[in-house]
Amino acid sequence: MVRLYATMIRLLYAGAKRSMSTKAQKVYVVSACRTPIGSYRSSLAPLKAPKLGSIAIAAAVQKSGISPLAVQEVYMGHVLQAFTGQAPARQAALMAGLDVSTPATTINKVCASGLKATMLASQSLALNYRQVMVAGGMESMSNAPFYLAREEPSYGGTKLHDGLVHDGLLDAMNEILMGECAERTAVEHGISRKDQDAYAILSYRRSADAWKKNIFQEEVVPVEVKHKKGQTIVCVDEEYRKCDFSRFGSLKPAFVKENGTITAANASTLNDGACAMVLANEKGLEQTGAKPMAEVISFGDNAVDPIDFSIAPVKAVEYVLEQAGLRKEDVTLWEINEAFSVTALANIKLLDLDPERVNVHGGAVSLGHPIGMSGARLVTHLVHVLNSGEFGLAAACNGGGGASAVLIKKL
Repeated sequence: MVRLYATMIRLLYAGAKRSMSTKAQKVYVVSACRTPIGSYRSSLAPLKAPKLGSIAIAAAVQKSGISPLAVQEVYMGHVLQAFTGQAPARQAALMAGLDVSTPATTINKVCASGLKATMLASQSLALNYRQVMVAGGMESMSNAPFYLAREEPSYGGTKLHDGLVHDGLLDAMNEILMGECAERTAVEHGISRKDQDAYAILSYRRSADAWKKNIFQEEVVPVEVKHKKGQTIVCVDEEYRKCDFSRFGSLKPAFVKENGTITAANASTLNDGACAMVLANEKGLEQTGAKPMAEVISFGDNAVDPIDFSIAPVKAVEYVLEQAGLRKEDVTLWEINEAFSVTALANIKLLDLDPERVNVHGGAVSLGHPIGMSGARLVTHLVHVLNSGEFGLAAACNGGGGASAVLIKKL
């Protein structure tokens, strides 16, 4: 039996080797799109994450011009999976009209989930294990349930736990909110409340200006939401229009009461949305005749002490640039996820970046932060706004002290 098992393993390994090229294939983004980002418990709340994901996947495949039958596998980031049903990514793939034989895997790397999904798909394509894949992310923070422990309740009742907080916004190692961790970063790197408020206002103004100029129009696909009174078509991000700049200075700290600097205004918000990209390698392009929009050049991860998660992107970015043989000056546009204003400011400071090249159309503070989606949104936006020949780098920190980064080149 042992010999038979060993023989089977050798045969499987040999078959896998034959299916993968010895020379790494180049990886390309063929299409990239996203849903509008809905505010918490607002327009998109009736739709759970897999449904939102299916809308993004279907639109990305349609825009690519590739047959749904050609898609060989799907990776979708998704953090708050409780009460969405088994295999959320698989649900999204099937509802999007992909073939029943298409495997799909759900990726949870908290805020970097969408980036990690992109990276894992890129690895499979570079190895020529797959030729055409879909990668992205999805989240419905509006539908995160409350938890009740599976135990005999004590006298006087039992306690509900907010799944949104417990599995999305709480540092599990230190048992404190991510905002408390970010407050430590603000202190250690000398980033004031004034700095953060100014950055947040800039983010909101940039997003509003970008929508006014139709900069997001090509990447956003409308979502039809059915309700008792009929249906609504959601086609614009909701969050950036809900800001009152006159209240910024009067808001109380959200996480650390005494001398705290992070408020509801300079932090990202709770949101719903999904994003998807069709990726292909050289053979995939040859087989389908698809025209690529951008090339995935390099990608990487990093990890630090969980409490310092905000600055984890620094080493990930440095690694990605080193792998590509580029300097930071070679990158035209940067998308650094704005989990908090201090997150973006700390990374700009430590990497010594030109602020005028970072999040030029706003970020998660103003557009919103559906945590499983956001990483993929960063790449998607770069794909649409870079000019031919320009490099763009997307990076996101994530809970647990991690970070991911992806470098692309517009074709």
